[in-house]
Amino acid sequence: MSKLNKDEVLQQLNDAYLAKHGKAPSIEQKGSWFKVDGGKSLRLADLADLVEELKSGDSEAAPAPKAETKKEAPKKAAPKKAKPAKKSSNGGLSAKELWAQKLAANSGSTLPRGQR
Repeated sequence: MSKLNKDEVLQQLNDAYLAKHGKAPSIEQKGSWFKVDGGKSLRLADLADLVEELKSGDSEAAPAPKAETKKEAPKKAAPKKAKPAKKSSNGGLSAKELWAQKLAANSGSTLPRGQR
């Protein structure tokens, strides 16, 4: 990637914009971001691409506002059927009951104080 010189790129942009639109652009800089005529913030490499677009004449720097098109409301999908609840693999016990059974099966284990 070649190094871009800020002054050269801005001068090329100014010349190409002037040739295309007939007026000089207003370029605002904030940090390493540039705004051309109050539009979208662009980096220096994006400005170099914009210069190429302006020189080629294929696309405009500021695209024309798009005509409003009505969007049809998307049809609502049919409601999904409720899935049956999964059966627990522990025989229908709650976590507290299952833990109590496991501790009771081990000799030497006792239930916690709140479970006795």
